[in-house]
Amino acid sequence: MHPTSSLRSAAALAAAAAVLLTGTGGAAAAPSVRPAVTAAVGPAAPVPPAALALPAATAHSPRSPYGQLRPLAELSAERLATGDLVAAAKWRTGSPVDDPAREQEVLGAVADQARRQGADPAATVRVFRDQIEANKVVQRGLYRRWDANPAQAPTRRPDLQKVRKQINRINGALVRALAASQRARSAPYCAPLLTAAAVRAHQQRHLDTLHTAALARSLRSVCTGA
Repeated sequence: MHPTSSLRSAAALAAAAAVLLTGTGGAAAAPSVRPAVTAAVGPAAPVPPAALALPAATAHSPRSPYGQLRPLAELSAERLATGDLVAAAKWRTGSPVDDPAREQEVLGAVADQARRQGADPAATVRVFRDQIEANKVVQRGLYRRWDANPAQAPTRRPDLQKVRKQINRINGALVRALAASQRARSAPYCAPLLTAAAVRAHQQRHLDTLHTAALARSLRSVCTGA
């Protein structure tokens, strides 16, 4: 990672940690992420060094609000990684990025899963519409990158059916995570906590500009109470 990006990411993580530790932020806007996620948390004010590390109880307890929201950012980032595989599978085949039939299949499946989980099917579908659009952001971005620099284009074509099985697995986990986080997602503190989770997912996966922007797009409808 470029040194400047590293510094920006550190500043973003510090600001997000400060939100968690102080409980400030209220009904902040949902994450809108630039390459180092600084737009998700706003300008980074000076933060004590201790704020750079999230409290273990907050970071790891699945019952805490942050513990409920963190899987949503992590699974969204994992799902975005499949966009690279889908793009590689479609590259130079003439297959369009948009696939309405597949999209409706996904939305119908997650709505059914949400009902079985006791979650709101309409809210689940809204989140997955964003997930699908975010995946297309990745695909289109990679197409532009490969058109501009053919040397970076994939030389092997993944099996799209296998990739879709992987996506279906992630979809199921994401539906369960949405069902388990309904209270946190409707709370006024959802946005700053989700932003912190997005910052962490960004750092853990070393996301580039394209995938970071797509991660922000994928999380747009997660918080319902702001």
